[in-house]
Amino acid sequence: MTEDDRRHMALALALGRRGLGAVWPNPAVGAVIVAGGRIVGRGWTQPGGRPHAEAVALARAGDAARGATAYVTLEPCAHVSARGPACSDSLIAAGIARVVSAMEDPDLRSAGQGHARLHAAGVAVTTSCLAQEAAQDHAGFALRITAGRPLVTLKLATTLDGRIATATGASRWITGPQARRDVHALRARHDGVMVGAGTARADDPDLTVRDLGIAPQPVRVVLDSRLTTSPDSRLGRTARAIPVWLCHGPSAPFAARQAWSASGARLIEVAVDVAGRADTSAALGALAAAGLTRILCEGGAGIAAALLDADLVDAVHIYTAGRAFGGDGLAAIGPMGVTAIPPGPPRFRLLDVTPIGDDTRTRWVRHHGADGGT
Repeated sequence: MTEDDRRHMALALALGRRGLGAVWPNPAVGAVIVAGGRIVGRGWTQPGGRPHAEAVALARAGDAARGATAYVTLEPCAHVSARGPACSDSLIAAGIARVVSAMEDPDLRSAGQGHARLHAAGVAVTTSCLAQEAAQDHAGFALRITAGRPLVTLKLATTLDGRIATATGASRWITGPQARRDVHALRARHDGVMVGAGTARADDPDLTVRDLGIAPQPVRVVLDSRLTTSPDSRLGRTARAIPVWLCHGPSAPFAARQAWSASGARLIEVAVDVAGRADTSAALGALAAAGLTRILCEGGAGIAAALLDADLVDAVHIYTAGRAFGGDGLAAIGPMGVTAIPPGPPRFRLLDVTPIGDDTRTRWVRHHGADGGT
């Protein structure tokens, strides 16, 4: 593996990230085709998951693909679908001489088979090029397949003393416009944005990506066991234009189900916990089954505590403003019943600290997991 291999794979990874949040349930793959030291084709998975990155890159390369090297951030798929041929077959048919891939596909329909098919056709295959970086980018896709849940990024906007609202519940706006714009970009890199029923009722949020010229929008998810959020909310009024999914419990009133269904929202019944709230693990499992690979949780304090307590958070992004609300303000994370400091290293390690306008963004990631693709 050469330095040129790493450089071209780094470009393929950067291209693939353009698809984050827009290609579920597929992975956001990037591809670069190089012939004679010159890039002749490049591509990334398109919105909705098709065409795949390899197909886009091959179409741009045309005849120049014959004898070339293809750099792909995930093993080329080996399965044929109604929407297109297997990418491994397409690379072979185009006359690609060598394929450099970053990691094996965790999807059992292709795992190892794409590489094997290329080998059998006489294509030279090099694997594990920038594998760690690729694993981070594809973490949501892999978690959906291997753990039955999406990658979860917890976002908090807090004061210096860790408060997300005043004693009266006021929370707009704690952070400044630059930080809020950064949050919109973060939303755009996730398949869904999730809040709890309390936040949905108190804030009446839009949960959309705004002012960035980005489409499609993420799915807006509310965990609301009793469907107490009003269909007349901003979410309800826009559910036909931008998807709204509600994870509710078995005892949600029939009238509320009817009203939300009439708004165009999707209802997903899940188990509830001992407190009668939508169980976070069950909800994430249902969202993964529906195709979502990356979830951004934006509150509130109860759902943040539930996710952390269940060890379901892969990354934490905290936007901190130079304000203080005091002890009577609402804490960013609800009660978790922690009575002793657990042994061993902290669950999260610091990734970076970045000033954004008058605020600060701090990013934390799992010691043994992904960084949310950021």
